[in-house]
Amino acid sequence: MRVEDERTLTGASRDAGRDAGRAGGRARRPRRDREATERRILEAARDLFGEHGYDGVTVREIASLAEANVALVNRYFGSKAALFGEVLAGESVIRGVIAGDPAGLPRRLAEHFVRQIDQRSVTAMSRMLDRSAGQPEVKEILLRYLEDVIVQPIIGQLDGPDARARALLASTIIMGGGPVRRLFGLDDLRAADPAEVTDRLTAMFTAALAPPVRHRA
Repeated sequence: MRVEDERTLTGASRDAGRDAGRAGGRARRPRRDREATERRILEAARDLFGEHGYDGVTVREIASLAEANVALVNRYFGSKAALFGEVLAGESVIRGVIAGDPAGLPRRLAEHFVRQIDQRSVTAMSRMLDRSAGQPEVKEILLRYLEDVIVQPIIGQLDGPDARARALLASTIIMGGGPVRRLFGLDDLRAADPAEVTDRLTAMFTAALAPPVRHRA
C-alpha cells in the first residue's frame, strides 16, 4: 500500500471516529438533558405542592419554576396527579425506617416519630400531606402511597395472623401525627423528654404490631 493511501485511510478513520464521537455525544446528551429536566420538575413540584397544596398548584406553574415546557411535564410524568405521586415517593424516608431487623421495628418507628416531632422546620413531605389530604384527585395516590410505602413493607416484617390489621394499626399511629400537629402544634411534645416519648411510642408500636391474643371463651 502506498504511503498516500495509508494517510488517506488514517485520516478517514480519524474523521469517522470524530463523527462517531459526535453522534455518541448527541445520543448521550438528550438522556442527560431529560434527567436534569425531570429533576428540576420534581424539585419545583415538591416546593410548590408543599407551599400551596395539590389543588393550589397548576402544571404551568410547576413548568415555569422548573424552566421547562408544559408539554415536557405531561410527557415525562403523565399528569399532575402522577407527578404528585412521584414527588411523594421520592420524599419518603419511612421505607428505610421499616427495613431491617423485624424485632427492632417498633423502636425504629418510635424513633422516626420523635425525629419528626423534633424537627423545627416542617418538611416538604409533611407540608404536602397536610395541604393536599382530602383532595379527591389525589386520594387514590395517597392510598397507594400508604399501601406501597408503609402498609406492605410493615406486613413483610410480621409473622402470625392478621398481619394487615396490625400493619394498619401501626400506620394509624404514624399518620396520626399530622392532624395533631395541625390542630394543637408540637410545643408540648417537644417539651417532653425525648427518651420517655420514644419509650412510650415503642410500647404503642409493639402493642399494635404484636400478634393477636386469642381469649378462650
